[in-house]
Amino acid sequence: MTDVEALRQQVAGLMPKVRQDLERLVRIPSISAAGYDAEPVRTSAEATAEILNDAGLAARVIDGEGGHPAVIGSISAPDGAPMVLLYAHHDVQPTGPEELWSTPPFEPTERDGRLFARGAADDKAGVMVHAAAIRAWDGRPPVGVSVFIEGEEEAGSEHLPDLLARYADHLRADAVILADSTNWRVGQPALTTSLRGLVGCTIEVRTLDHAVHSGMYGGPIPDALTALCRTLAALHDERGTVAVPGLKSEPSDPLDLQEDEFRAWAGVRPGVEMIGEGGLTERLWTKPAAYVLAIDAPRTKEAPGQLVPSVRATVGLRVAPGDSAADAVGALVDHLKASVPWGAELTVLDSFSGEPYRV
Repeated sequence: MTDVEALRQQVAGLMPKVRQDLERLVRIPSISAAGYDAEPVRTSAEATAEILNDAGLAARVIDGEGGHPAVIGSISAPDGAPMVLLYAHHDVQPTGPEELWSTPPFEPTERDGRLFARGAADDKAGVMVHAAAIRAWDGRPPVGVSVFIEGEEEAGSEHLPDLLARYADHLRADAVILADSTNWRVGQPALTTSLRGLVGCTIEVRTLDHAVHSGMYGGPIPDALTALCRTLAALHDERGTVAVPGLKSEPSDPLDLQEDEFRAWAGVRPGVEMIGEGGLTERLWTKPAAYVLAIDAPRTKEAPGQLVPSVRATVGLRVAPGDSAADAVGALVDHLKASVPWGAELTVLDSFSGEPYRV
């Protein structure tokens, strides 16, 4: 038996334990978004540290100045061997309306050979990939290993720079592997070598000092929600290509991605067209993408018979590798201000940015 065959057998034998630990983590509602109970995130960090310790690392929970706890751990490098840093995160996104879930979001459920729950893939599976890799070597890998498991990736990583600076000596490595991307297909692993950046802003559009009756004032006076809709529509041209000037893009290898397969992965409705120009992999990896993340406006069940005076929206851009996050968020803000109609007032309340990356 070759070393590779022996390692594969070792991994196969570990999978029941890997799944058991993954289900344990998934059952912890470690939502890191503001406004949610922070205690489950700490419980998740403690469980993550226990799993990594059991795998053979010397792991512990760490805290920064505010924010949610992370986990670090390490195994010393054999003489002359490099040091590898493994990254994942143990926090998750909010579930949204639970009635839209087929099964409870924090109860792992197997369907058609897949495990469904919040965090089962993103990114508690990443935690388990690292733990399983250490176990596969019986806790004695041929390289040194340090691990950093973040606790607020889904909330924007506000305190990540502080933690990286504080624990720089522990995290220093010759290579970094992030288990927070996708496989190319089920059963077909992939190495991600570039990622688009993320920028965006929250805006307020205002047309009135206060709400007024639509029957008495509607017609000559624009409502803020209609003005916002026209502003947001300017993010794309008629073909669905991002219309924000000044953003960079470049070609990409088309590989073997087919539209029918891609639509099935995403659950696109039959009559919905693909938007933008260029190949699918270009539009996914090396061209910008624009989208509306959220809108604050009256609820449909509470819709008043009045002109809405002000509304807010959060708008995001994915930025191609080679572009600058600072330049991109500036271009987005300028485009939104230039697109607001009828003299409505547009105020930028805040902005956020993360740089694109390419190996």
